[in-house]
Amino acid sequence: AQAAASAAPPQAALAPPAPAAAPPPMPARRRLTEEEAKPVNQLDPGQRVVGLTIDDGPDPRYTPTVLALLQQYGIRATFFLVGECAVENTGLVREIADHGHHIGNHTWTHPDLRHMSDEAVRDELERTSDLLYRTTGRQPSWFRAPGGDWSPVAIRVTTELGMRPMGWTVDPEDWATPGTSVITERILKNVRPGSIVLNHDGGGDRSQTVAALKAYLPVLVDQGYSFSAPAN
Repeated sequence: AQAAASAAPPQAALAPPAPAAAPPPMPARRRLTEEEAKPVNQLDPGQRVVGLTIDDGPDPRYTPTVLALLQQYGIRATFFLVGECAVENTGLVREIADHGHHIGNHTWTHPDLRHMSDEAVRDELERTSDLLYRTTGRQPSWFRAPGGDWSPVAIRVTTELGMRPMGWTVDPEDWATPGTSVITERILKNVRPGSIVLNHDGGGDRSQTVAALKAYLPVLVDQGYSFSAPAN
């Protein structure tokens, strides 16, 4: 047995795994025009179309259900993601992108930008854009200020980074959890052709928002609305 063992060929050494390829650097985006720097608050009012936007995620409790609902009705939405949530849920970020939804920048920590310096605002936006690009291979082309609280600094930095600012037309204040029926009623009462509707899938208990989406999306579809993410 000892002789047989000594005659056995030596095992080949395992090669160390190849290091993961570093993603290419994010390409520079063109600086936007003065007209493009104005926050977009609605789509074409001449078309029976709604822009559905989902803020403050991704959240593993609610985002998967929202994605399933949007897939059920064939709706393409824009998700404005918070960097510190996205970095903890990169699989969900990729799933959002793989479903064909637009992904927008919603800062890293969701701060009030009105009282922040140029450097601080730039760091919030650049960190988030970089993460989203490394995760999905796509640069975010839209930015939304937390709370819709814009400042001249935030507008300037946004456009210097090649993103267009987006607001909204209809805010049901679902973030305040007023009740599913209230959220549903506010949206159905105020939606018009070209409306951009604000909803939330992160930042707290969003079970009312999910229930409201289940209630109002089929109504809007039955009313002949289509859904479109704003063009880049």
